[in-house]
Amino acid sequence: MKTILNALLFCLILLPATLMAQTMATGTVTDKANAMPLPGVNVIIKGTSRGTATDFDGNFSLEASQGEVIVISYIGYTSQEFVFDGQTPIIVALAEDASQLEEVLLIGYGSVRKEDLTGAADLLKSEDFNQGPLVSAQQLISGKIAGVSVTSASGAPGDGQNIVIRGNGSLSLSSNPLIVLDGMPLDQGGVGGSRNPLNLINPNDIESMTVLKDASATSIYGSRAANGVIMITTKKGKDTGFKFSATTSSSIHSAIDKVDVLTADEFRNVVINHPNADANTIGLLGNANTDWQDEIYNTAFGQDHSFSALGKAFGIPMRASLGHSDHDGILKRDNFKRTTASINLSPKFLDDHLKFDISARGNYTENFFADRGAISNANTFDPTQPVYDTNSPFGGYFSWIDSSTNLKPNLAGTNPVALLNLRDDSAEVRRYILNAKVDYKLHFFPDITATISTGIDKSNSNGRTLVSDLIPTADPTWNGSRNTFSQTSTNKLFDSYLTYNKSINDIHNITAVAGYSYQSFEYDNYSYSSIAEAQGNDFEFIDKSKNVLLSYFGRLNYDFDSKYLVTATLRADASSKLNPNDRWGYFPSVALAWNIHNEDFIKSDKVNELKLRVGYGEVGNVNGLGDYLFLTRYTGSQSSANYQFGDTFYQTYRPDPLNENLRWEIGNTLNLGLDYSLFDRRVSGSVNLYQKQTKDLIAPASVDPFTNFGARIEKNIGDMENRGVEFALNVIPVKTDDFEWSISYNVAFNDNKITRLPFNQEVGGISGGTGNSIQMHTEGEAPYSFYVFQQVYDNNGKPIEGAFVDRNGDNIINDEDKYLFKDPYADIIMGLNTNVSYKKWDLAVVTRANIGNYAYNNVSSSQSYLNGVIPTTNNFLWNLHSSYLDNGFVNQADEKNFLSSHYIEEASFFKIDNITLGYTLDNAIKDVSLRLYGSVQNVATITDYEGLDPEITGGIDNNFYPRPRTFVLGVNVDF
Repeated sequence: MKTILNALLFCLILLPATLMAQTMATGTVTDKANAMPLPGVNVIIKGTSRGTATDFDGNFSLEASQGEVIVISYIGYTSQEFVFDGQTPIIVALAEDASQLEEVLLIGYGSVRKEDLTGAADLLKSEDFNQGPLVSAQQLISGKIAGVSVTSASGAPGDGQNIVIRGNGSLSLSSNPLIVLDGMPLDQGGVGGSRNPLNLINPNDIESMTVLKDASATSIYGSRAANGVIMITTKKGKDTGFKFSATTSSSIHSAIDKVDVLTADEFRNVVINHPNADANTIGLLGNANTDWQDEIYNTAFGQDHSFSALGKAFGIPMRASLGHSDHDGILKRDNFKRTTASINLSPKFLDDHLKFDISARGNYTENFFADRGAISNANTFDPTQPVYDTNSPFGGYFSWIDSSTNLKPNLAGTNPVALLNLRDDSAEVRRYILNAKVDYKLHFFPDITATISTGIDKSNSNGRTLVSDLIPTADPTWNGSRNTFSQTSTNKLFDSYLTYNKSINDIHNITAVAGYSYQSFEYDNYSYSSIAEAQGNDFEFIDKSKNVLLSYFGRLNYDFDSKYLVTATLRADASSKLNPNDRWGYFPSVALAWNIHNEDFIKSDKVNELKLRVGYGEVGNVNGLGDYLFLTRYTGSQSSANYQFGDTFYQTYRPDPLNENLRWEIGNTLNLGLDYSLFDRRVSGSVNLYQKQTKDLIAPASVDPFTNFGARIEKNIGDMENRGVEFALNVIPVKTDDFEWSISYNVAFNDNKITRLPFNQEVGGISGGTGNSIQMHTEGEAPYSFYVFQQVYDNNGKPIEGAFVDRNGDNIINDEDKYLFKDPYADIIMGLNTNVSYKKWDLAVVTRANIGNYAYNNVSSSQSYLNGVIPTTNNFLWNLHSSYLDNGFVNQADEKNFLSSHYIEEASFFKIDNITLGYTLDNAIKDVSLRLYGSVQNVATITDYEGLDPEITGGIDNNFYPRPRTFVLGVNVDF
């Protein structure tokens, strides 16, 4: 009995302690970035097998004793552990593990750990992208990567972007990089009616973008990668419960500045005091005070909406999205509408030996193109005239009238408002991309994975341009016009390759890839012209073409003990654009890297990465070259050139010029690089030195008379060199639980020059005079260098009209005195970005700078001469650029005046591209994260350039569509 009582007493004493030890720990795990619940998170008691996983709502419950350590871990996130002291509920917010997220980069037909990368490549993830409702994918990386220049073609909504990596690589072929979307190399030629071929991608669908810059990294893509590669990876489904995201924003676009032309009062004063003005001329002046630029520009509005869902359905990870954008341009009647849809499925079978990645992406774009001729006419039209005239025979719009014909004088400007309102130019573009990738890890040989990737990228468009019969014209037969077109572009891809992965004793690591690729490009174009039909000419144009690229490729990666790395690549390309004897091109590369931080003599917890790289490679280029230029092709004559035989006129066919000896442009690049990461990755970046030589440049060249079917042909005629240095630095000066500040800076120096060219080429046509060009390609100088007369100035720094330096000393000013003076491409490009987050607030600022670029101010040069105000017909007037008030130039008859160095202006600039301020509400509603933000785009430009905008692609500033300043309010909702 006593024993039983003692046992009961012991149990009573032990019971409270046991109850305390077996407390049920409950809690919720969320994503620190957006407060969304994380399902499937591992929650275990450290040192035991006891554990559980969070449910769909991120909740968990687990028996735990006080004093035990609970470990919470999830792939892609930094693990947390804490001592359990009985507290409940437990709220845990996991932060993404930056080191894991940055570990893997796509390099073409495979991936590589960042630590094992041997080439020059940069990765940007979605959180690194430029913020705000950006329409085009290229805008996401502007100013973010050293040596990569992204320039919008104009301020029109959805307009194209010009991307150049490490300077110009060609004289006449494309210098744009290859774009690869989820393994599918895209056709960037586009179809008619498309503002920008990359508008098919909703920027909200993009997970990351990898830029491959040197030939050792790009040569796996061979000829298509001559100017670098941008690999776009879209967001995929996850093996979790469904998550949803919705974004919406509204934008206001407004013009920042206008071209500085004479006001109505200034113009009246000039005309009245003009030495050739008589009573009739003065009588042409009106009584209005019209700012024609105010009449064609307006404040425009835009909106962007997108919705996405990702998760696991029917056992298959998937993601689907919808998006819609609608933006008006600041040029009246300009509009861009886009609707996008995408779906991605990533099923796995046979214990993950068989993997599929299937995606479908489509977009529908509606464009209304305002007549950009209104821009030049607004700069030159008489500001004393009204917009409307009730007595006008042209739909009530004011127009100059020739009293003898009652029509518009032949050389007179056209009312810019009439140009906008009496012309309808619209198009619809449909584009879809279907691609499927299958990976099978062989059961009988698991070191080998077989991959097949297929895809189709198809676009079609329909457009029409309708011009009213009421538009002011000098044509007495004018009855309006109608031009229509339809185009189809089809890009088909088939890739198959084997990948061998083998690790021997965790010291020798080998990855080998060998494969085959076939890609075809087909085009089918049709157009109709009512004017040609009325004139009896061929009014229908039909053009069908196809070119094919056939390739074999291989790559070997060898890693010794994570210290010494070797990558060797070879690609063989055959392009149908070239003749059979020169069709095949072989493009090798090799790269070496040394992970110094893994050596015993430098191992330190303060050095996370220190890697030295060197690489050399060759790539080819025929991008942008016409099809089958080595074959004789025939063009039909117009009706006015038909041959008469008896009483019948027959259409003739003439042969086009051909070159049977066209061969590949070849670019070879030597790159030396250093990657570094220090102090727990608080400081990181890279340095690259490179030299790229392009041989056998393809460009138009003259041919001897009677030796071909034309005066000029495309020909391999020269060499070019790019040399440069790139530096990137990322710093996190402050990082606490509540506050984080990060800074990224990149700078690139590039020197581009032509090293061999048998004869000079004048390029860069301008407005003013007849057939004038302002630029030249010549040996020893940068391409597109300005070729001008050297202006003479007086003691006050004012240009003396018609006075130029006699550079050759023969006392005659002629073309022999012209010289090369500056070029339009920056010697230095920089990007400086900073991000600050404090509790729920976040602030991002994006800035860029170009140094050493110059522009030819063609607006000023063509409109700054007094005798241009009153044409010899004396029945209409032209406005002047305000530079006339400073220069006092009179005579535009001397065409040398248009080619003066005075109009070559330094166009270096510093731009604040974007400022975005946001606030996140973690639990605005249960399990709903809400982020509100405001953004200003194109905030400010600091420059000495006197034109509208210093950032002019090609360097000739002529009636540029101004880039607007945009104010944005938006909201992102995750649930």
